Amino acid sequence: MDLFLMFFYSLPLLPLFYMIWRVLDQRRHQNCYILDYECYLPTDDKKLSTKFSGEVIRRNKHLGLNEYKFLLKAIVSSGIGEETYAPRMVFEGREASPTLADGLLEMDEFFLDSINKLFKRTGISPSEIDVLVVNISMLATLPSLSSRIINFYKMREDVKVYNLTGMGCSASLVSINIVQSIFKSRKNLQALVVTSESLSLGWYTGNNRSMILANCLFRTGGCAMIVTNKPSLKDRAMFKLKTLVRTHHGSKDESYDCCIQKEDEKGLKWNKAAAGATARPMINFSTGVDHYCLHTGGKAVIDAIAQNLGLSEYDVEPARMTLHRFGNTSAASLWYVLAYMEAKKRLKKGDKVFMISFGAGFKCNSCLWEVMRDLDGKNVWADFIDSYPPKNLANPFLEKYGWLQNEDPDTFYVPDDYEIPD
Repeated sequence: MDLFLMFFYSLPLLPLFYMIWRVLDQRRHQNCYILDYECYLPTDDKKLSTKFSGEVIRRNKHLGLNEYKFLLKAIVSSGIGEETYAPRMVFEGREASPTLADGLLEMDEFFLDSINKLFKRTGISPSEIDVLVVNISMLATLPSLSSRIINFYKMREDVKVYNLTGMGCSASLVSINIVQSIFKSRKNLQALVVTSESLSLGWYTGNNRSMILANCLFRTGGCAMIVTNKPSLKDRAMFKLKTLVRTHHGSKDESYDCCIQKEDEKGLKWNKAAAGATARPMINFSTGVDHYCLHTGGKAVIDAIAQNLGLSEYDVEPARMTLHRFGNTSAASLWYVLAYMEAKKRLKKGDKVFMISFGAGFKCNSCLWEVMRDLDGKNVWADFIDSYPPKNLANPFLEKYGWLQNEDPDTFYVPDDYEIPD
């Protein structure tokens, strides 16, 4: 009788219990986990050595001594090493006349390499993918690049697809934000996020300084990752998204313009501090952050972020080494930095990783990840991580081409039979 009365009197509470259960269950399915990710490692025949870089610059007949001096200064101070990668058409001497086929080949090589490895390592079938997000800023095709991936891997017809273009270097976190938003309303999903940049059709062969500079900094790269909100995959996940913030500032003249590259008649300048900004309290990120994953937009960008956030050399080492080894791989650069930390066995269960990216607009997107388990470091850095950081990051361009600094513009010329030294 007592049990019956207890049950009877608890009946009015059942709707409340049900609502509490619904809220808890919904929150449980709104978590955003990175199950695994794969950064693209191009083949060695696409490495840009110092000698070959000089040959590419020399092939541009629109450049003169002043442009050579400008490029020398920019490359030497860029923080980029000799083992970065460029599109295949550059090595075929066709950078002045690329075709759509070159851009598609560049993307297909990345898709078939990195996505293949990702599916194989995770054991997830392409047919299990519910959402596909592709961000390639400088190449938009019909049929779309996402349709190429769907056809390559025979994905389901009802896969939810998002294509992002023109978003620049911050597009990775925009893609993650899209997936996060979908997860808020749908349960048990698996998303494939693909991020890269097509350099083939955007290779510049004129003499505008701000545009030729892009050829010095941007390099071939990409990353594919599987993101899920399945509670059953929580124990397999590498990272859990804690928070994500997107900001878009329409004017580059605002006080937050701390890392935008500028140029004047004397050469290259960088704003390393906010112009006209008043002193403000410094946030102590170390109280809630263990690792910093910074966009590799250039040495000056990394220096400016380190200065403004009060970061140590240990904090910015992953970004500096990624810039040196892979260059600025646009929206994919964050994941190469993350992979460096993993390869160095820095990432332990419970650690917090703060990602910061900058892009066109001007955009500044950031997020915080929690490491879900100790990571083994078997990734794109595995074969050469022991050689990093190198003892000397000096760029060999100055040694090979420093003689340009003493040349007179009125008498300078390069003989047709001149050979660039090894």
